[in-house]
Amino acid sequence: MDGWTLDHTFNSSSGEVRWGVLGPVDGAPVVLLHGTPFSSYVWRGPARALARRHRVYVWDMPGFGASEMRQGQDVSLGAQARVFGELLGHWGLERPAVVAHDFGGCVALRAALLHGARYARLALVDPVALAPWGSPTYRLLGEHGDVFERLPPGLHRALVREYIGSASHPGLRADILDALVEPWCTEAGRAAFYRQIAQNDQRFTDEIEGRYGELDLPVLICWGEEDTWIPKEKGRQLAGLVPGAELRLIAGAGHLVQEDAPAELTLALGDFLRTAP
Repeated sequence: MDGWTLDHTFNSSSGEVRWGVLGPVDGAPVVLLHGTPFSSYVWRGPARALARRHRVYVWDMPGFGASEMRQGQDVSLGAQARVFGELLGHWGLERPAVVAHDFGGCVALRAALLHGARYARLALVDPVALAPWGSPTYRLLGEHGDVFERLPPGLHRALVREYIGSASHPGLRADILDALVEPWCTEAGRAAFYRQIAQNDQRFTDEIEGRYGELDLPVLICWGEEDTWIPKEKGRQLAGLVPGAELRLIAGAGHLVQEDAPAELTLALGDFLRTAP
């Protein structure tokens, strides 16, 4: 996977988490959160670039990527926010900058608004934050996961491949698509794929949506102009709810902005992270 490895472990309340850190020890800390059905792998390019100046922390959420996947595991957005708070404590980070994509946005927002996590600044990239969310396909998979779990491995792989591929506007390179699909095609991964969708209820954003006006920190919202998973209009709506938030639309990018426009996204994030409070 392009040399991308997470060589540290943390035993969280939802299972073993794999994590890694890049950049100078004395660099200002930045934590990157992935979304679904992805992993920290989608952050590899921006993480390496940001690590020239920053201490960059990356992790695979429980039930995702290289982290633990098991039956009965709580991988809901509520659980992920608690785990994120646990990780911040484990890392000894009191006010890091946070960059969060897709449902990682909800995780970061819940940790701040419900669990007391404090950030120096927050960048949200095509976040899951406003109702309604979840495409018809996503809802179908969540409602009938027990049926889809019984698909033969080849059909399951094809389904996951098509689903993940649709997150990109120009299309993903075959090797990158393979790397994103593979964790969901092991015996444990097949069940984990449907489990995480089934547990991601809209109530987890409903509980915080009315509190975005309480955010008192610099906020950047980046959005792929061609996002078909969560349209850019949601970005404009969210920017209107967060005091002082800046909205940056990224041309030619779909939902998976890190893959579609890595240079443009990294530049926007780098500028934001270097700006004095």
